[in-house]
Amino acid sequence: MFGRFMNNYYYGKSGKGDFRKEDLPQNRRQLFLDTLKTRLSGLCRINLMYMLIFLPAMIVMMFFFTNIISNTSNLMIMEENDYASYAEMVKENGQEVAVTEEQYNELRNSGINAGDLMDNELFRMLVWLIPCLAITGPFTAGLSYVTRNWARDEHAFIWSDFKDAVKENWKQALVLSAITSILPLAGYVGWKFYGNLSAQDIIMIVPQVLVVLVVIIWSISITYMHPLTVTYKLKTKDIIRNGLLLGVARLPMSVGIRLLHCVPALIGAALIWFWNPMIGMLILFAYYALIGFAISRFITASYTNAVFDRFINPRIEGAKVNQGIYTPEEDEDEENADAEGETDN
Repeated sequence: MFGRFMNNYYYGKSGKGDFRKEDLPQNRRQLFLDTLKTRLSGLCRINLMYMLIFLPAMIVMMFFFTNIISNTSNLMIMEENDYASYAEMVKENGQEVAVTEEQYNELRNSGINAGDLMDNELFRMLVWLIPCLAITGPFTAGLSYVTRNWARDEHAFIWSDFKDAVKENWKQALVLSAITSILPLAGYVGWKFYGNLSAQDIIMIVPQVLVVLVVIIWSISITYMHPLTVTYKLKTKDIIRNGLLLGVARLPMSVGIRLLHCVPALIGAALIWFWNPMIGMLILFAYYALIGFAISRFITASYTNAVFDRFINPRIEGAKVNQGIYTPEEDEDEENADAEGETDN
């Protein structure tokens, strides 16, 4: 009984159609809303699997953000108060004073400020995130395949199709995630390095801006790369090239989709900064644990399906276009086929 329940939970019921022909959506917006409503529970289930691979990255970010908030606030208090005032403030919050007066004065006179401490913690966090993000690529390919099918109203088994997509695309997806994991650190180091040089030579602002542009272009182009990986048989260099071309060619929409994905994180950051750090992080963690990753990938799949139908599929002989959307041409094709059949008879 339990085995049957788990099988239905992760595999679903085969042969169950989502729409009759006459009920097919008339446009992309309707297709997105209808498929989202149909697949919402499935998105929650697959998200529970996918979040496990992101758990190390989530733990690293929670740990370092907690350190940044705690340490910088303590350092700012130290800069503005003597030891007696500091100790009194700590005791009023129901905590124990962790440093002696000698250590307190040593920290105040060390020359370390809140900005330097934050820079150091951010650098360490980005280093730790490299392996945590690098391993996510193959699993992102699996999620991209399932959500791509669901977004165009095709069936996909949660576990078996996810697993097959991981096995088939893991090499290319791993290259994409490795680059994605390194770029934040490279961008941060480049920004700080050329920023320091620009204080002496204004021309160094040019490479500083170029570093930021590289990171931004990659972050919007990666939106297309995983869907390209699971949809077409392409070499890794062609996936990257086509992703970059689509990212730049569709720049306003590419930026809009990326900003849309950042909305939950920005709301969580606002809760952490302006309300309660611990509760804010728990709310953000709960969102991504329950559905955050899958809904983001589903939105991406709905968008990239439309882009591929417009720019790529019409150029491929035999490729289907506007899957899941009703078009009058389908009725004409069926009528022509029926007419040919009657003529043959």
